[in-house]
Amino acid sequence: MDDEFKLRLEQRLEQLEKCVALLERNLDRVAAGQRRSSLRSLWRRPPMWTFEQYPPRLLNLATFAPAPPVDASAPRIAMVTPSYNHAQYLGATIESIVSQNYPNLHYHVQDGASIDGTLELLKGRGDSISWRSEPDKGQSSAINVGFAGVDSEIMAYLNSDDMLLPGTLAYVAHYFMTHPHVDIVYGHRVFVDRDGLEVGRAVLPPHDGQALQYADYIPQETMFWRKRVWDKIGPVDENFHYAMDWDFILRAQAAGFKFVRVPRFLACFRIHDAQKTASTYAVGVREMGVLRRRVLGFDPTHMQIRRAIAPYLAKQLAYHYAHKLRLLRY
Repeated sequence: MDDEFKLRLEQRLEQLEKCVALLERNLDRVAAGQRRSSLRSLWRRPPMWTFEQYPPRLLNLATFAPAPPVDASAPRIAMVTPSYNHAQYLGATIESIVSQNYPNLHYHVQDGASIDGTLELLKGRGDSISWRSEPDKGQSSAINVGFAGVDSEIMAYLNSDDMLLPGTLAYVAHYFMTHPHVDIVYGHRVFVDRDGLEVGRAVLPPHDGQALQYADYIPQETMFWRKRVWDKIGPVDENFHYAMDWDFILRAQAAGFKFVRVPRFLACFRIHDAQKTASTYAVGVREMGVLRRRVLGFDPTHMQIRRAIAPYLAKQLAYHYAHKLRLLRY
């Protein structure tokens, strides 16, 4: 090998080494960018507000903890389902409640004169549930009408496309009986698609009253409260058509009632194209603005909201992955 050829070879190797070093540096930058993008994605859409987290799979009810036993002396629970043209899902909602065989339950479906087969579905239930179908002023009105004149110790409403998980009523009743100082409970939720297949889960950290003033993170379908809450703060405000549950929650918190996030999956939130949460979002933005101004005394910017709830979101992320890694079991 002559000296000239050796020199050219060394120069070529040096160029290749520089190219490899540059490639490695660029790969490091890409990886760092992906990490930043992933963090930004979690910041924009944390797991508790990310509905479709994985491909649809069967909802395995056997994986959820059994409920404690209750007898005929269990506290009376009143549940209302406001409904309008949701025959496709209403049957599953009703079944998720009555199949719990809770010994002291008043369950009522208040339908807004649906024209999609809901009436036939309700008639087919016979005397197993209470129901009425008539024009109303919207969801908030239907909830109030459904609860009117009902005597109970515990109250809740479940929308006509959501479902309770097995054992929820017994668990909630037992929790209230053993924790007399607690007024309102809620739990973890499962996201299901229109076919009832599981697509995600939301595992929540303990209750945070400060964060709740900026964002409603409480899964409505999992929430139960003592009747004394309703008696003191009044019924659902019918001026709200989207954020009525957050308004109720904020009024209860302002009145000093005790909230607890219980360590259990309680219900399923159904994701589908026609759900109210998606179709009336513009109305929701306005109503949420009204509530923030009422509670905080000013209209926070999007960044101020994010900063205020950042500690709660960080905890939720930790709980999410602890459950995903099976470090926490519910």
